Amino acid sequence: MWLAVACAVAGAFFLAFGAQRQGSAVQNNTGGLALGGSGFLRLLRNPRWVLGLILLGIGMVLNVVALTLGTLTVVQPIGAIALVITTIVNSRDQGIRLNRATVVSISACVAGSALFVLMAVNVVRENTTVTSTQELTVVLLLASVVIVFGGALVIFKKRLKAFFFILGSGVLFGFVAVLARIISKQIFDPNGLFFLNVQWYSVIAIAVAGGLGSWFVQSAYASGPPDLVIAGLTVIDPIVGISIGIVILSELRDNVPPVVAIAMGGAAILAIVGVIALSRHHPDVLKRRKAAKKQQRQ
Repeated sequence: MWLAVACAVAGAFFLAFGAQRQGSAVQNNTGGLALGGSGFLRLLRNPRWVLGLILLGIGMVLNVVALTLGTLTVVQPIGAIALVITTIVNSRDQGIRLNRATVVSISACVAGSALFVLMAVNVVRENTTVTSTQELTVVLLLASVVIVFGGALVIFKKRLKAFFFILGSGVLFGFVAVLARIISKQIFDPNGLFFLNVQWYSVIAIAVAGGLGSWFVQSAYASGPPDLVIAGLTVIDPIVGISIGIVILSELRDNVPPVVAIAMGGAAILAIVGVIALSRHHPDVLKRRKAAKKQQRQ
């Protein structure tokens, strides 16, 4: 379990730097406008964006290793470390001075996630197996989520704001984490069948969720600071993954004390409040808000 935590921490560092590089590249490419097909093709030729993609890839591999060794309930919330790193790196890169509200918001996100991890380590099952029924339930639930978010993207594309893309990417990548752990467990099953254990519908599901989630992330970068995007992902993503782990995959022990369960819920709420506060008081958000009001007056 602790080796899984170490891999998750290392993955958070790579994800943080990768997100910052990609976020700044998308901002320079789109100028804060919606990301389109031609804009995405230009990003493929942007060295800064490609470097961010490589760093994100390494971070994701480390996260998959962590999910294979540990449980969703413990591994997922550790991503909050990426929020601190992204905020510091982005503020220096863009010359942004962090205000007190931003620092407090980030502290709430990290403190909430850290407390959740410390409590979760002692109340989860370390060796859980996933049945075919549980796996199919996750895939069908993901299909419903894709229909909802994909339909909204098609119907309301021009009216969607950054928060929609942050919410959508967080939910989708929460499912990606769950499916990544299921598939990795199947590949390394002691029966020696390796990839023959993997179900085809899980492969399709993780590809669709990963693709749509990645598009949502890039769209969020186009209309918001990278640390705000990471803040949404490091709270929404774990909440979705942990909820699935608890409700569908039965990762929590049967004898969890009520006090611990309440404390874990309080820690999760603290992290969520931190994200909401960050989305309202981040210097980049305030700057955009003032610019929008000035433009409306003119």
